[in-house]
Amino acid sequence: MLPAKNRLRTSKDFALTTKTGVRATSLSLVLYLKTNSQDLDQPQIGLIVNKSVGGSVVRHRVSRQLRHLIAAHLGSLPKNSQLVIRVLRNQPNFESELSDLVPKVISKALVNA
Repeated sequence: MLPAKNRLRTSKDFALTTKTGVRATSLSLVLYLKTNSQDLDQPQIGLIVNKSVGGSVVRHRVSRQLRHLIAAHLGSLPKNSQLVIRVLRNQPNFESELSDLVPKVISKALVNA
C-alpha cells in the first residue's frame, strides 16, 4: 500500500507527467517519469488502468497489486519525481516487468535532466 503522501491525485499532474515525462514501455506496462522543480519531499505515483484490462474487479485487483509492487521501489525514485504507470493488458504478475522498467525510466530521466 502506498502512503497518501506518495499518491498522485490531480488530473493536471497525470496529464503533465504523461505528456512531458520520459517513457519506458513493455508488453503490458508503460511508465512515465517526470522530475519536477517543485519542492516535493517524496516521489508521487499514479496508476492508469483502462477498461480494456478487464472489469471493475479485475482493474482494482491489478491496481492493488501494482501499488504493493511499486512500494518496494519508492527508495530508488528521485525525491522530486512523479511516476505514472499505465496498464495496457492484464498479466498474472507484473513484478518482473516493473523491476525491469523502473531502472530504465530512472536512467532516462537522469540523462534528460
